Amino acid sequence: MIRILIVDDHHQFRARLKTLLESIEGWEVCAEAQDGVEAVEKHCSVRPHVTVMDFNMPQLNGLLASREILRKFPDATILLLTVFASPQLLVRAKGEGIKGFCSKTEVDCITLAIGSLLKGGTYFPESFTASA
Repeated sequence: MIRILIVDDHHQFRARLKTLLESIEGWEVCAEAQDGVEAVEKHCSVRPHVTVMDFNMPQLNGLLASREILRKFPDATILLLTVFASPQLLVRAKGEGIKGFCSKTEVDCITLAIGSLLKGGTYFPESFTASA
């Protein structure tokens, strides 16, 4: 079973994303966190295969939380989600060691990205990598 940690400060988004991800055979949401601090704690305790991390959150944003997780677990697989998708943010995400990047508004992107990450790949939409 593939274990996924969802990190987002909006409960309704987490609930919708959990429903989507658990509709895929073999995937389960093993934990949820509502901010970056809780994300680091949960990641340490549940050791998910993939962490789906929102960028804009209270206390510790997704980039900083990802940096902390990757410092402790260099092999961690993180997919950054944001409504503020931009080439500049993509460059910063790659610089932190984040393996994938999706706009929260493109739900199909999220499942495609996770599938790619689970195969050891990366996922950075062409529309952003071309201008990054």
